[in-house]
Amino acid sequence: MSTGGEASPPLPPLRAIQAFEQTARFGNVARAAEALDLTPSAVSHQLANLEAMIGRQLFVRNARGVTLTPVGEQYLKEISGLLHSLAIATERASSDVSLDCLRLHSSPSFGLLWLMPRLEAFRVSHPDIQINLSCSYESLHFSRDKIDVDIRHGVPNWPSYEVRTVRNEHFAVLAAPKLLARRPISAAADLLDCELILSEATLLKWPAWFAQHGLARPENPYALSFDRSYMTLEAASHGLGFALESSLLAQKYLASGELVEVSPESLSAPVAAHHLVFPKAHSSFPRVRRFLEWMESELGHGFVF
Repeated sequence: MSTGGEASPPLPPLRAIQAFEQTARFGNVARAAEALDLTPSAVSHQLANLEAMIGRQLFVRNARGVTLTPVGEQYLKEISGLLHSLAIATERASSDVSLDCLRLHSSPSFGLLWLMPRLEAFRVSHPDIQINLSCSYESLHFSRDKIDVDIRHGVPNWPSYEVRTVRNEHFAVLAAPKLLARRPISAAADLLDCELILSEATLLKWPAWFAQHGLARPENPYALSFDRSYMTLEAASHGLGFALESSLLAQKYLASGELVEVSPESLSAPVAAHHLVFPKAHSSFPRVRRFLEWMESELGHGFVF
């Protein structure tokens, strides 16, 4: 029976929207098909149907793949939030309502060295929140990978997300007391002929640090190099060389006396290396708000908004 109101405009099939979003993400129909477990021809068919329904071209096809038209860019911007909201609603409907699961992703060293030792404290103060933590250097897709908050390492350049940068972090020259007793350091130049451990993934590395002090990089090769900060810190704690690392990540080693800061007043440098990144909509989730408040208290109000 008619209600007398205007008919709602037809909705595009969800499969077509998924094909559009994945193709836009990869810029390639074949890769989108692989992600969706479809054939490339099936994805192309969905895209053609969607463009016919809209009456406008969404992609420009070329030999290397596809790129979005201005109409396609605007359409992607408007539907991405809707798809994410749909995924969240579906997850909530299918989950145990007595447990709220906080899904975190973190850069490996921050997750292992700073966050892991403090998770028990969070669980004690928030027993109704279940925690799922994964660690890697990948920038995950929030909706596809079901991530609430991503703790990223690097230079912040994520304009479409909310970013809260951990402040009061600095890089310091760190050494085991036994090494420092054998090789006392009073100035940056004293380190030029010392055994140095290189952290390959950090924002500030030895060559740039020496340049900040007006010195050329050491001629000797590095004693050791690692692609994870936790490996660098562990090696330094055994007296295998001097490390240039984040004092935030080294807190456990510094508190136990396994490592000490070398001339902290003159040889350290401030850095903004770790950031809490999440879609703006996630700030409305109670579990995310409570986690952010807890993080701020643990860091001593150490956020830059």
